[in-house]
Amino acid sequence: MASLPATSTGFLARSGRMNGFARMAGQRLSLLAVFLLLWWLAAQRVPAFILPGPGKTWSALTELIANGTFAEDLGITLYRVVAGFLLAAIVGTPLGILLGSNRRLGNYFEPVLSVVNTVSAAIWAIFALIWFGISNGTTVFVVFMEAMPLILTNVWQGAQSVNAEYVELARSFQMSRAKVMGKIYLPTVLPYFFSGARLAFGFGWRVSLVAETIGSSNGVGYRLRQAADLVQTDQVFAWTLTMVVLMVMLEYGILKPLENHLFRWKRRA
Repeated sequence: MASLPATSTGFLARSGRMNGFARMAGQRLSLLAVFLLLWWLAAQRVPAFILPGPGKTWSALTELIANGTFAEDLGITLYRVVAGFLLAAIVGTPLGILLGSNRRLGNYFEPVLSVVNTVSAAIWAIFALIWFGISNGTTVFVVFMEAMPLILTNVWQGAQSVNAEYVELARSFQMSRAKVMGKIYLPTVLPYFFSGARLAFGFGWRVSLVAETIGSSNGVGYRLRQAADLVQTDQVFAWTLTMVVLMVMLEYGILKPLENHLFRWKRRA
């Protein structure tokens, strides 16, 4: 039986990907339509200050954008989240590799990580408010303390999965510890890092709002608190939907495509 030409095979592969994308887009749009319909039906049965409908929420969103501070508040919140996340990655990644590559050291410090993971974002926010006052540092610190353990734990697990025979072989060739880390450990832990980083970024994004409601004079969390104090529920919904949409865009527009691009070799294996 004659095989198909390479051009035909490539066309069929692209066509299959396009059909898959179209199906997924259709599913997402239908899910959105169902959500909006249920939201609208529920809003018809309760007062607007309890549950504003999609139309009232959209009007509130357009008013927020027209006021002029909308983009500034979004930008400052995004800056705080990214700053805390980057600090968490810078600290958590090497610590995870270090603890994962040294079992004795990892066992020694494991209880510390367990304790840190049990402290809630609200408690970290209170500590941050005492230490940093009403400033960017409060939110950055809370994001860091929530994101860093997640990244560290995932990288730690990745470092523990490194094949010990590769490490012994590298040492037999008298490779330095830095080269062993860069050539053997780092490629192995990268998938674990991205898995933890995506989770950490999502958590950091959420806890930033908690920190901003307590220790900030601007940002999305501060505006949410203002709207709640004034019982402007439509603005609360408008800010919430804005954050959800932005998070989804970052997740599926940047983080997931970047991970798929970097680790496309795993799908070919």
